[in-house]
Amino acid sequence: MALINLPGFSAALLADFVSRGTERVDTPIIQPAEPFLDMAGEDLRRRIFLTESETGENLCLRPEFTIPVCLRHIESAMGTPKRYAYLGEVFRQRRDGPNEFFQAGIEDLGDGDTASADARAIGDAMGILKLLLPGKTLKVTLGDQAVFEAVVKALGLPLGWQKRLIHAFGNPDRIEQWLQTLASPLPISGIDPKTLELAQSGDDAGLIAHLDETMQATGYSTNASRAPAEIAARLREKLSLAQTKLDESVLLLLREFLSLELPLAEAPAALAGFADAAGLHLGPAVAAFEARLRALEAAGIDVAPIVYRAAFGRPLDYYTGLVFEVTAGESQAVLAGGGRFDRLMTLLGASSHIPAVGFALWLDRIEAERARS
Repeated sequence: MALINLPGFSAALLADFVSRGTERVDTPIIQPAEPFLDMAGEDLRRRIFLTESETGENLCLRPEFTIPVCLRHIESAMGTPKRYAYLGEVFRQRRDGPNEFFQAGIEDLGDGDTASADARAIGDAMGILKLLLPGKTLKVTLGDQAVFEAVVKALGLPLGWQKRLIHAFGNPDRIEQWLQTLASPLPISGIDPKTLELAQSGDDAGLIAHLDETMQATGYSTNASRAPAEIAARLREKLSLAQTKLDESVLLLLREFLSLELPLAEAPAALAGFADAAGLHLGPAVAAFEARLRALEAAGIDVAPIVYRAAFGRPLDYYTGLVFEVTAGESQAVLAGGGRFDRLMTLLGASSHIPAVGFALWLDRIEAERARS
C-alpha cells in the first residue's frame, strides 16, 4: 500500500516534524491489548482488532499511537522532556473509510509548563495543517476536561455521580441520560427483596452475611471474583446513586455550563462569570485555562479560529485537561485531534509523574481535503 498518493506529502510532513524538535519513533504493529482495553475508552475498545499469542496473551493490531509511544518511552528509560513524532498505520473499525489507515502525530512528554506545552500542541497541529493544506480555513474546537471536573465537584454531587459524569464527558447522549436520571431517579429493579431491604436498612453485617449465604447456596462462591463485602459495598453505592435526586437549580447550572460555546478569547471571562454567578470555586482549573490562552497568544498563534465548547470532549478515557480537534472549511471531518493525558504515564508503569500532551493527524482525510482544493 502506498503511503500517500500525492508526491512529497509524507516527505514534507517528516521534514516539518524535524523542524519542530521531535525525534521519530516507531512502534510494533502488534501490541499488548490490555492497555488499550483498560485505558483507551469504550468507543475505541469496541473497534479494536483483537488476537491472541501462542501463550494466551491478548494482543491487538495497533489502534492508535499514544499508548505505544508512551510504553516505548517507559521501557527505554529515556529522560524528559522528550518530543516524539510518529507516522504509520493504525487499525480499527471506522464508521467511514477503511479500517487500515495512516496517522502521524507528536507526543510531548515531561514539559512541566503545561500551558506552554498545550499551546505548542495546538500550534503544531494548526501549523502542520496549514503546511499541508495551504489556503484552507482551519477551525479548532477546544474543550477542557479539568474545567468540567471542577464544575461537577464544586456542585457537590456524590462521588459516584461525579465519576459517572466525568467518564461521560464528551458523550452528549450519555451526559443527557445521566442528567435525566438525576432529575427523575428510576425505580430500583433486579435486586431480590431481602437483599434490597438489608441494603436500605444500613445493616452492613446482615447484608454481607446474606450475600455470603446466597453465594454458598448457589455455588457461586467457588468461582466468585468478588467477596461478599465487596459486592455489598458496590450494591450500597448503586443504591445511593439510584436514590440521588438533584435540585432543579443544580441541574440548571450543569446545563448552563454545558451550553457554553464562544470564541476562546472570551472564554476565561465567561467561565469566571459563570462561577461567580453560581457561587462556585473553580480557581485552579480556570486559572490554568487562562494561562493556556496567554501562552497561545505569547507564541503568536492566532486564536480567532478557536472556539471553546464546554461540553466538548474526545472519546478516549485517558484525557485529563485540554482536548481539541481541527477541521477545514465547511467539512466536518476531523483532520487533527489531541489533548492532555497527565495520568497515563503512571498508569502505564512510569515510576514518577510525567505530564504529557499530544495530537494525531488523519492522513487519509488530509489527502481527501487536498484533493478538493
